[in-house]
Amino acid sequence: MYTFGAERLGGRVMFEGKPIIGIAGGIASGKSFIASLFAELGCVVISSDELVRQAYRDESVKHQLKQWWGKMVFEPNGEIDRSAVARKIFNYPSEKKRLEKLLHPIVAQTRERIMRQAAEDSAVKAFVWDTPLLFETGLNTRCDAVIFVDAPLEVRSSRAAENRGWDRETLLQRENLQLPLDKKRRLADYVVANTADADHARDQVREVLSRILDGSVSRPAAGSAGEARPGA
Repeated sequence: MYTFGAERLGGRVMFEGKPIIGIAGGIASGKSFIASLFAELGCVVISSDELVRQAYRDESVKHQLKQWWGKMVFEPNGEIDRSAVARKIFNYPSEKKRLEKLLHPIVAQTRERIMRQAAEDSAVKAFVWDTPLLFETGLNTRCDAVIFVDAPLEVRSSRAAENRGWDRETLLQRENLQLPLDKKRRLADYVVANTADADHARDQVREVLSRILDGSVSRPAAGSAGEARPGA
């Protein structure tokens, strides 16, 4: 059974003495961009999407998916067609759970291996988990702090159309399968606004990281972007 190797110090969750920061937010809010700003400041970013892509290249995973769903979820070159998989699990929640049961342990083991290797580097300030379903999978409970990336629906709709070919209705349908955004925002420790001003986002991330490294994390009730907010 997979066991996460974090430790609690003074009520904080730590990994080899370094804080773990989770990134949450709506679809197309720019979570990966915000994560990249943390990387600029000396954090190691671990993308769950990338770890899933790696898992899909595993021959045992390919074999299992072929047994479940046949060739319909494979490209002509034998690689897994992620879009086909997404369509499959979108319409069948039981299949989604079955897939998650297969992939999540693989992703978790790879995540911990990356962290153990990076923890030996004194230049690494923190670990950042860029995980689309941070709250839904319970990974938020393994973080020292959670950042909610805030962006208006109009901005997110435009990004989703440009980057994914989704219309507004598709975006909302996908988002309705997740925890409501207002609840994610309430559960987060910090909010970072990500609209069109990269420099503003960078300033917010710098301030948030400084607060986290100082240990000033508190569960919020309300507050402004980029600031720690007092617990409810």
